[in-house]
Amino acid sequence: MLPTRRSSIRHAMRLLLALTLAVTALLARAQNAPPERPKVTRILFLLDASGSMMAPWEGKPRWEVAKRLLAKMADSLNTYPNLELGLRVYGHQSPNAEQNCEDSRLEVAFAPRNAAAIKARLKTLKAQGNTPITYSLEQSAKDFPLDKTSRNVLLLITDGVESCKGDPCAASLALQRKHIFLKPFVIGIGAEKDFGRALECLGKYYNAAEVKTFQTVLNDVIAQTLAKTTVAVNLTDEGGRPVESNVNLTFVNNVTGQPEYNYVHYRDSKGQADVLDIDALQSYDLVINTVPAVRQANLVIRGGKANVLTFKTPQGTLVLQPASITPNPYGGAVQAVVRAQGSTATGLALPFGAHQKMLAGNYEVEILTLPRTVQRVSVRQGQATTVSYAVPGTLNITTDLKGFGSLYKLNDDESQTWIYNLPESSSKLNLAMQPGAYRLVFRTATSTGSKFTDVRNFTIRSAQTTSLSIFGR
Repeated sequence: MLPTRRSSIRHAMRLLLALTLAVTALLARAQNAPPERPKVTRILFLLDASGSMMAPWEGKPRWEVAKRLLAKMADSLNTYPNLELGLRVYGHQSPNAEQNCEDSRLEVAFAPRNAAAIKARLKTLKAQGNTPITYSLEQSAKDFPLDKTSRNVLLLITDGVESCKGDPCAASLALQRKHIFLKPFVIGIGAEKDFGRALECLGKYYNAAEVKTFQTVLNDVIAQTLAKTTVAVNLTDEGGRPVESNVNLTFVNNVTGQPEYNYVHYRDSKGQADVLDIDALQSYDLVINTVPAVRQANLVIRGGKANVLTFKTPQGTLVLQPASITPNPYGGAVQAVVRAQGSTATGLALPFGAHQKMLAGNYEVEILTLPRTVQRVSVRQGQATTVSYAVPGTLNITTDLKGFGSLYKLNDDESQTWIYNLPESSSKLNLAMQPGAYRLVFRTATSTGSKFTDVRNFTIRSAQTTSLSIFGR
């Protein structure tokens, strides 16, 4: 038996060694795994080559100025890593007299370090035709490679509005919703026409009335596109101290309505909010998911900057304390609906026994006992506000009759409020109810007139049972 035992031990040790080597190899591969590949940014220049671009602009045709500055911009971007440029032009293939509303073409496809190709192509093009902006936007969707990880940027340079009865605003919104490109940049050049209002719905509009301004805007757009943007969010108490945290922050694209980022807020040991990478090429509403939520529309984020945003979100705790009776006649946990005071919005449903952080403020707590009761409470920063309900009693109807009956609460002004309908199949029941004065109204199914209705007043007391008998007539 001894050799067999030694053989088993050696076999177990070999298995253990093999397992150890396998785990070590896996860990080594994980530690040496290549870092996540940086996103590729693709910038498509959409250039207006309609006939109006031949109008003079500070002594030279707009077309020549736009081509020169665009070529210079492409040159300056040629050595950027993880960057590809493309060029689409419209209005350059047919004269304006032909009114060609499909005069749009991708002249230089996306590729890294292709400034030379863009400059060479610009030299051969002439401005002469129509302004099919909508068609060009729709065609640009085919220009971007199918790469869900890339940042697709469109930069429209134009001196006029749509001339082909299209809707460029709707086209731009539809393509943004499909994530074809981010919110486009639109640069309107030339001082003769103020067409900004017609184009600002496409994206971020810039008015470049002067050549110097045009160059400045181009530089600014590229800086926003390529420079790193960060956002730190401070959540403060009523005194402005950044002490709140652990709340989900949702950055919602306010063009598409879709959430772009979800972060659970974090503060380090020094109380500093951490820094978030947010793409400044989109516009956002920020939803701070406290209870209730706080929404900041049209968030101001400066591209290429370290943004610090501060919001007042003081919170306290709402404690729903069950009645101190065991067992509770209501059975399972009583529910409550919490609403901001005066609000008609759907409230937050919570079971008694819950501890819920709430934004400081005034609330109505509707307690789903029988009958329902409403308490008005104030939640204060850093404090616990407790809500409870009276210990219930029990209504015991001993008579087993088929009929039609209801229970009413008797109010202080001697009015009555309906609270419950008895089952038609049998009046016999045990019902947990809040303390107070009540009325029972009942008529049997076999009675031959309304005059046979039985009306009983009764009182419910905490932790006691009230028994009623109904007379069938």
